[in-house]
Amino acid sequence: MRLRSPLIAPLAVAAIALAACSPADPGSSTASDAPDASAQGQTLTVYSGRSEELVGPLLKQFTDATGIEVEARYGDTAEMANLILTEGENSPADVFFAQDAGALGAVAAAGLLAELPTEVLDLVDERFRSPDGEWVGVSGRARVVVYNTEALTETDLPDSILDFTDPAWSGRMGWAPTNGSFQSFVTALRVIEGEDAARAWLEGIQANEPSVYEGNNQALDAVIAGEIDVAFINHYYLMQRLAEEPDAPAANHFLTDGDPGALVNVAGAGILASAAHADAARELVDYLLSGAAQEYFATETKEYPLVEGVEPDAELPPLAEIGTPDIDLSDLADLEGTLELLQEIGIL
Repeated sequence: MRLRSPLIAPLAVAAIALAACSPADPGSSTASDAPDASAQGQTLTVYSGRSEELVGPLLKQFTDATGIEVEARYGDTAEMANLILTEGENSPADVFFAQDAGALGAVAAAGLLAELPTEVLDLVDERFRSPDGEWVGVSGRARVVVYNTEALTETDLPDSILDFTDPAWSGRMGWAPTNGSFQSFVTALRVIEGEDAARAWLEGIQANEPSVYEGNNQALDAVIAGEIDVAFINHYYLMQRLAEEPDAPAANHFLTDGDPGALVNVAGAGILASAAHADAARELVDYLLSGAAQEYFATETKEYPLVEGVEPDAELPPLAEIGTPDIDLSDLADLEGTLELLQEIGIL
C-alpha cells in the first residue's frame, strides 16, 4: 500500500512535538576528498529540523573543515518542511536537513529537491535514501521497546509490536503520541499493514490503557522508575541515558524480521532545486557522510552511522541484523493522515 504524499499541513506542524568529536580526515567514505574551491567563502543557508544543540557543533566542524559559512534556521522538521513548501522555488534555503524521511519525501514530492549524484547516494544502503535520488539519509534511529530489567527479561517480550494489544499488557505500557517519531512509526504501520490494521492496533493499545508522556525521555524515565514495564521509543534515548547512568535498570528490545516495530527511520538531507549555492550545498551533504560526521553521530548522538566503515556504539546490534520492514521511507510523508487517525480514535 502506498499512501498519498500531500503537503505537510499546518495541522501537522501544530501536532508534532518539537523534538563532538574533533574534525577528522573524511577518508574514503566521502564522495569527494577535498573541499570545492569554488564553494569556499560562500554562506550556505540550511533549514534544519534538527536542533541547534544537536547539530550546531557538527555544522561548525563543517565550516572549520571547508571554509563555508552556514546560516542555519532551526525549527521542528514538519515546520521547516511546511515553510519550504510554502516558499516554493523562492525559498532562500540551499539545504533541508531533516530529522525524518517523511518530511524529505513531502518536499521531494513537490518537486523542490534536486537529484543527488550517484556517488553520494551509493554511500548509503538503498533502504536509507530516496529511490528517486532526491535525498540521502545521514544517520539512523531504530524504534525499540524499552523495558525495565527489574520487572522483565527480554524473553518476556513479544516478537512483534503488534502483540502488545494482548490484554496481558494492560496498564503496563507507555507511549508519547505527540512525538514525531511515534507518528512516523504509525505512518509506517499504515503503509505496511494497511489502514484497518493500523487502526485496530492503535485501538488495541488504547484499550490497554497506556500511560501517556510528553516525549521519549519522559517515557524512559517512567520505565526506569518502575512506573511502567515497557515504552515505545527510539533506541538512542536509552543509549544516551546509560552513558550518564550506567546502572539504570532498562534495556532496549530490538524487533526484527521485517516487523513494523523494527522501523529504522533516518535523519537526512536534500539540496533544494532552487539552491543559490549548489556547490556549497553539495559540500555539506558530502561532509554529513564523511568519516568525521558519521563518527559524530555514532559517538555523540548514539544514532546509527549509515556509511560503511563507521561502526555504531558497540552495545547496538548492527543494522544488518535488525531486518527493517520493506518500506520506502519517502512514503512516511502522509503525516496528516496519521494525525487524523490518531484524532479519530481519541489518542490526540
